[in-house]
Amino acid sequence: MQILKIPYKLDGLNEYTEECRNSKYDGNKCKRENEKIIRLCIRNCRLKKMPGAYFVRFTWWEATKQRDKDNVAFAKKFILDALQKEKITKGDDNRYLLGFEDRFVYGQGQGVVAEIFEEKEYEKQSSI
Repeated sequence: MQILKIPYKLDGLNEYTEECRNSKYDGNKCKRENEKIIRLCIRNCRLKKMPGAYFVRFTWWEATKQRDKDNVAFAKKFILDALQKEKITKGDDNRYLLGFEDRFVYGQGQGVVAEIFEEKEYEKQSSI
């Protein structure tokens, strides 16, 4: 298992949608800015390339319960795309991404921790 820690509040679906209302380029800018932050965190965490399929467990840290869970978890798209751009994963399609799980913690800071399991680790854990 590898751990990616992102100690920043990423944009959720509502923020992304608001940017897209301005123009299609603002939505793209929002995605690029979030991915830039994530890619720096990937490098800081010194993640290694995943040889094949993988599973991700996201723990979303929110200071308050103001944002809906589905709005917050939308940022997984930015994370999965950044992992691919950094060549940690080969992709996020069904050949490679086995699935994901979302957990939420409130009142203890903000950010996200992504635990990335190789296929063998995931199979071992899910058989328990």
